[in-house]
Amino acid sequence: MSDSFDFTTGDHVVYPAHGVGKIIGIENHSIAGISVTLYAIQFEKERMTLKVPIAKAKASGLRRLSSKDRIKAALETLTGPSKVKKIMWSRRAQEYEAKINSGDPVSIAEVVRDLYRGEDQSDQSYSERQIYHAALERLARELAVVEKIDERKATERLEAVLSKAA
Repeated sequence: MSDSFDFTTGDHVVYPAHGVGKIIGIENHSIAGISVTLYAIQFEKERMTLKVPIAKAKASGLRRLSSKDRIKAALETLTGPSKVKKIMWSRRAQEYEAKINSGDPVSIAEVVRDLYRGEDQSDQSYSERQIYHAALERLARELAVVEKIDERKATERLEAVLSKAA
């Protein structure tokens, strides 16, 4: 197992279950007599710091920010036709949560696209709105960091793409 550092302090990274964070340090800790090197990742919005062992970083899905091309693919996904499966909501909700937690912007964009409702259609349940907003926020955060804009502008940009496609 190599202890090569893929990331350095100050890098923005995506941790699948939490979205975009920033590496605030690389720390050495002794756990049960074994020396472990960890990435300290700060998630500003959640006021949370996560420590991920470097040796397990890849397996945990920790990755660099998406390329501009991957973000472009996610934006194109938003304009595609909605693909809502005719299965029970609880099952669909699980699938949506899994897509959000995959950390993949295109999968997250699919959730946003499938759950988007224009101003004129508000026939959405509370849980649908919750999942929609979680996916939108996750996608907007990565878009904001990749495009170097604030999160509000990123959200507005995503919603503009959605309303044009609707």
